[in-house]
Amino acid sequence: MATLTFLSFLILQLFLITNNCEGVEVGFYKKTCPNVEAIVKETTKHYISIAPTLAAPLLRMHFHDCFVRGCDGSVLLNSTKGNKAEKDAIPNQSLRGFQVIDAAKSALEKECPGIVSCSDILALAARDAVSLINGPTWSVPLGRRDGRVSILSEASKNLPTPFDNFTTLKTTFGALGLNVKDLVVLSGGHTIGMSHCFSFSSRLYNFTGKGDMDPNMDQNYINHLKIKCKPGDVTTIVEMDPGSFKSFDADYYTMIAKRRGLFASDAALLSNTQTKEYVLSQLNRHGSTFFEDFGESMVKMGQIGVLTGNAGEIRKHCAFRN
Repeated sequence: MATLTFLSFLILQLFLITNNCEGVEVGFYKKTCPNVEAIVKETTKHYISIAPTLAAPLLRMHFHDCFVRGCDGSVLLNSTKGNKAEKDAIPNQSLRGFQVIDAAKSALEKECPGIVSCSDILALAARDAVSLINGPTWSVPLGRRDGRVSILSEASKNLPTPFDNFTTLKTTFGALGLNVKDLVVLSGGHTIGMSHCFSFSSRLYNFTGKGDMDPNMDQNYINHLKIKCKPGDVTTIVEMDPGSFKSFDADYYTMIAKRRGLFASDAALLSNTQTKEYVLSQLNRHGSTFFEDFGESMVKMGQIGVLTGNAGEIRKHCAFRN
């Protein structure tokens, strides 16, 4: 039964990867809404200038959207009386920046009503948020349509977790058509943002259930984190890439090489030959390929399970189905 369930999961993911990808292209709105990218960028810039820490949640929001039902804006939908949506799943309860997407949508509805999807706005806002904090930029293929379904349990089941080992990560990414290089490159998104202590506290206090620490984390770093994160702490947040958590750069890989990644999933990158080689290759700033690689993997991720043509809809308000 477990084998059949896993096989069904793989078949569903393969369908998501291949379904309707033909309609996604750079410049999709050049005739119907030529100012779409300028409007989204200006909106994103406005919010990031006020709160630079919004960049990380916007990037994470796009990531979480694509890993559940594909990049269809389902993470943006509110729960209803009869359905708990992805937005309310535990991994998504810390997402922020929905107001950025809503503001961009409102501006676009004035400029070209009923044309630009919320899922496309999210893909653009994630790109712009990264570039606005000194990160790379990339051309975003557009033409996604918005999904009508959002289910809390699917987010809880399908999103990668901070506790995943390499085998689990490889399986999760692979089921969506992302390879090992995409895995280690997209993990580099952890160069920005904050995390609650509970996402890694077991590594500090109870790694194997015997009151022990994770031997794969630098001891001095553990001692440093214990000062901020006490046992059972569910409110404190810490920088994921200390010293540069507001700036998109390759320093994340330096932290990983020093065994100072916050999450077990970060440490997992040193447990595989290919991902470890990539981590070490990014330590030389002059030879780093991270920015270029990140853009390529983001484009690839952004095409997972997209709805195009007559599938889905173009929402009028991103939090609600039409």
